[in-house]
Amino acid sequence: MSTTAPATAPPAGYQVGDAGYRRITVALSAAGVATFALIYSTQALLPEFPRVFSITAAQSTLSVSLTTIGLGVALLVAGPLSEVVGRTRLIHLSLTASAVVGVACALAPTWPVLLGLRLLQGVTLAGLPAVATAYLREELHPSTHARAAGLYIGATAIGGMTGRLVTGPIADVASWRWALAAVAAIGLVCAVAVGVLLPASRSFVPVPASAGALVSMMRRALGDPALLALYAIGACSIGAFVAVFNALGFRLTSAPFDLGLGAAGLVFLVYPVGTLGSMLSGRLADRFSRRAVVPIACAIFAAGLLITLSGSLPVVVLGVAVMTAGFFAVHGVTSGWVPTRAHAGGVAAGQAASLYLFAYYLGSSVFGSVTGHAWSVGGWPGVVLLAGGLVVVTGVLALWLRRIPSLDPLVR
Repeated sequence: MSTTAPATAPPAGYQVGDAGYRRITVALSAAGVATFALIYSTQALLPEFPRVFSITAAQSTLSVSLTTIGLGVALLVAGPLSEVVGRTRLIHLSLTASAVVGVACALAPTWPVLLGLRLLQGVTLAGLPAVATAYLREELHPSTHARAAGLYIGATAIGGMTGRLVTGPIADVASWRWALAAVAAIGLVCAVAVGVLLPASRSFVPVPASAGALVSMMRRALGDPALLALYAIGACSIGAFVAVFNALGFRLTSAPFDLGLGAAGLVFLVYPVGTLGSMLSGRLADRFSRRAVVPIACAIFAAGLLITLSGSLPVVVLGVAVMTAGFFAVHGVTSGWVPTRAHAGGVAAGQAASLYLFAYYLGSSVFGSVTGHAWSVGGWPGVVLLAGGLVVVTGVLALWLRRIPSLDPLVR
């Protein structure tokens, strides 16, 4: 008689109502807030840096662009690395290191040192976005995936808004150093909360590192024209979005508005409109198809840009809200389209998603830096021209995707 014990079935995953589900959603929400607050912690301070460090507006945008460059490049490594070292270990390491670097940013003695630290912070921040959805897929019951992912994405939006809203008012009453220190403190608190709450992985199975397998997956992920178009849409759409928000502080703190940093930072309260736009576009895509929704979202994005040309502050804020809804609708649909298309075509979904995020943050970095030159040369109309051109390219790619057949007749 054989005495071999039967193989243990893998856990079914935490369901809504389970203590483990609550711990995971709260922990990853805190991690999302910390990560994206730290990424965008300097954006509201861009008008302040030229005064403090005697630099140009274009140079000040590097404090955001270098962070997203570091993040984008590191994502290509963090995803495969998590398959070897584990999801939770990488999340804890990422959050702790990023908060510590955030403290160092607040103490930076010179502009070059601050830029170097912001680049390093982008690298350390990559751990969470690279593995969050994979961790959710492994540890939660399949019936809860969409709901949990929605909570996580919502938390990242709140984090991005927090990083911008906290720094402006504090810089007004204290200094940019105290502003960055406050965001670093938020990061440290969230890192501790995640360390206490996030359950260890139960379903993660490490895989041996194989350079050949990674190269093969990369080749397939770069061989589908539709995926390449989706990567480009991600790069161009975020480039346009970041261009507007990088220059918006300069516009609102200049004539005719002449707002303070704190008051100008309040414009970031439009971010929840983006969350609603993403949620609504997802439902419409399920009903009418992704191919139909993305071009419409591009049109909304472009309309919002044009509205911001007004000289009236309330109308400008309205335009920013409209373009925010359009951007998040584009990004929300295309980011989910990438793994679906990849899976249907036999491409590793994780590899394709990493390439999408790499293109996304590369676009943010490159076009975010160009914004400073557009503002210096052409003012706000120059910024709108730059962003509008990127939105037009996004729309053309979205229309071209309508002509490419779906690989899965059940997924439109």
